[in-house]
Amino acid sequence: MQTIHQQIEECFALPKQDLRTATPLTLAFVGDNVYDLIIRTILYEQGNRKLNSMHKQKSDLVKASAQAELAEYLLGENLLTEEEADYYRKGKSAKPLSHAKNAGITEYRKATGLECLIGYLYLSDREGRAIELCKLGLAGLATKNKAKE
Repeated sequence: MQTIHQQIEECFALPKQDLRTATPLTLAFVGDNVYDLIIRTILYEQGNRKLNSMHKQKSDLVKASAQAELAEYLLGENLLTEEEADYYRKGKSAKPLSHAKNAGITEYRKATGLECLIGYLYLSDREGRAIELCKLGLAGLATKNKAKE
């Protein structure tokens, strides 16, 4: 079965790109939307409800501070392979021209690192691993937050 990425490449007759030449910010550009799609799909599958409620929940999960927290959890629990951690670090070290208005630069860089990793996994046709990491991270954070209550 083809991944979404492979289907898009084939349908539009796109030449295969060498991921080794992609900049971390380019990977993050793609990863931002892949992460957003994963979160939107989760919310959709949880059942119909008011769009405003879904949008607020989506925004809470995709904002830079939430992405930074998810990345910290994945790293802290040693859930990333060496290669995945390397792509996270590359994204975190990238120097974006701007940063989110509701996040500090440290949070924004961690979020960019996560997006870079997700983009890399998607573009290397490992979207299943990207989904798995999101599942592990979201579940871990939910457990962690319940323990705080």
